[in-house]
Amino acid sequence: MKWCKRLSLSVPVLLTALLFFGCATSPPANVKAVDCDADKIKWDVTEKVDIVSFSCSLGKHAIDNALIFRLELKNTTDTPLRYRVKIFLNDMDKAAGHLVPRKGKPPVVAPGSSAKIKIPFIKTETMSNDVYVMVHPVD
Repeated sequence: MKWCKRLSLSVPVLLTALLFFGCATSPPANVKAVDCDADKIKWDVTEKVDIVSFSCSLGKHAIDNALIFRLELKNTTDTPLRYRVKIFLNDMDKAAGHLVPRKGKPPVVAPGSSAKIKIPFIKTETMSNDVYVMVHPVD
């Protein structure tokens, strides 16, 4: 009887730990290369794009210290698309976003092509431990 009570208590605890720690940090299949020291990265990425590379580092942007994110996005569809990228630093209450590409006539990434962007968080001098990345096409 005692082992049954222990088992019934330990299974939900283990499943909860797996949900929070195991699933939250693993990138989806369309995120190819990640070079970032954040403890937890949550991904919300459409199937219409591959993230060829994703990196974050501390550095300088203009004259200020910054946490800099670099992404390379590849359009995997057969139609030209424009993407909206949003990055949230949940533990710092900061967010930034970009349209990819920013300019152009029309401003789209051609099918099979890629585009690189740099998103700096100016005056951020420490690495975030909780990052949330969203990439979706603009309708």
